[in-house]
Amino acid sequence: MSILIKDGKIIDPASQCEDFLDVFISGEKIKKLQKNLKMKEAEIIIDAREKIIIPGLVDMHTHVRQPGREDEETIKSASLAAARGGFTTICCMPNTTPPIDNPALVRFIHEEVRRNSLIEILPVGAITQNLEGKKISEMGRLKKAGVVGFSDDGKWVVNSQIMRRALEYAKMLDIPLISHCEDPSLSEGGVMNEGYWSCVLGFPGIPGEAEEIAVARDLTLCRLTGCRLHIAHVSTRESVQLIREAKKRNLKISCEVTPHHLALSDEKVRTFDTNTKVNPPLRSHEDIEALKQGLKENVIDVIATDHAPHSPEEKELEYPDAPFGVIGLETALSVVLKTLVQSGVLTLKEAIAKLSLNPARILGIDRGSIQEGKTANLVIVNLKENWEVREEDFLSLSKNSPFIGWTLPGKVEYTICRGKIVYKGE
Repeated sequence: MSILIKDGKIIDPASQCEDFLDVFISGEKIKKLQKNLKMKEAEIIIDAREKIIIPGLVDMHTHVRQPGREDEETIKSASLAAARGGFTTICCMPNTTPPIDNPALVRFIHEEVRRNSLIEILPVGAITQNLEGKKISEMGRLKKAGVVGFSDDGKWVVNSQIMRRALEYAKMLDIPLISHCEDPSLSEGGVMNEGYWSCVLGFPGIPGEAEEIAVARDLTLCRLTGCRLHIAHVSTRESVQLIREAKKRNLKISCEVTPHHLALSDEKVRTFDTNTKVNPPLRSHEDIEALKQGLKENVIDVIATDHAPHSPEEKELEYPDAPFGVIGLETALSVVLKTLVQSGVLTLKEAIAKLSLNPARILGIDRGSIQEGKTANLVIVNLKENWEVREEDFLSLSKNSPFIGWTLPGKVEYTICRGKIVYKGE
């Protein structure tokens, strides 16, 4: 299939391009990128006047739930949700049932993606067998099977010696290790951020120190081993400061923040809406400001969704009993536009880099750019159109979003992955 996109404004952080150009796509590649293209062979012509064309978004942190909880999400449904949100590449975390801790499961993921996914879905392998934190997984075989990183996401590797060895293996394999930083001895039993609102509501709290102690330990091991370490879903002011200091010392460290940790504070828990129950928990306004400053200073490299689907039956339980997690693939771009770009925290190009180019570079994949010869993964967005987040519109199998009822800017009109239109908005 050949596609000609006319008169859109390219915003490509990789080449620093911000210009009105036409894009000609043939097969899976971008063939031409210039003004006033006239390609008679184009089978599809898309008018992108007054719209922006950005690289396909890359999410380092998605929970696809397959295998094990196909009632909550599948590879197919996750790909539909991702395409609607402008994501052309997502990484599926290994805390499935069973966990992705052996090559057979990696091959299963790749086969399911080949058969059922509209976009690229790349598996992340488990750091330890069965996510138990006791014995390192067969990391070399997992990489050979096709994982792009290692994580025990949902759990912190408590044993420092095991974490050290995992980092050393990851260094030899030249692959990032992604850490869920949470000391369980401090967070156990907590359901929200420990602070003013947990006292008012009478809920057991999770102190920020549960994250910060784990971050400090992992940064120390990063210094010891020289491995590339990525900290998932940073949420506190002190965590940002620890990472800032580590970067000044030139440690091979990167980190991410989620849209919901930028847009929502722990005050929202007073509604008792279980879609405000996430891990790490929503933090204070002071923490949110520190996260935004961290993004502005490039202390925080990536914005990732931590898309975590749950069934309505589970999320309708009372707040302490409901599971942690919210979905985010379909709202992430617009929440970022509203929270960061419209408020002047980041420029549009800076925000797009943190949603596409930066995660691609950390993962070591050739994605996140719009240039001739590159894979045609791109998104056409109408910045002038607002849209309402409605439960019935979600393409994810789960509907546990904290943004239902919000009006958000920036509507995805087309998502193109490997030269194919995989989503077209109404």
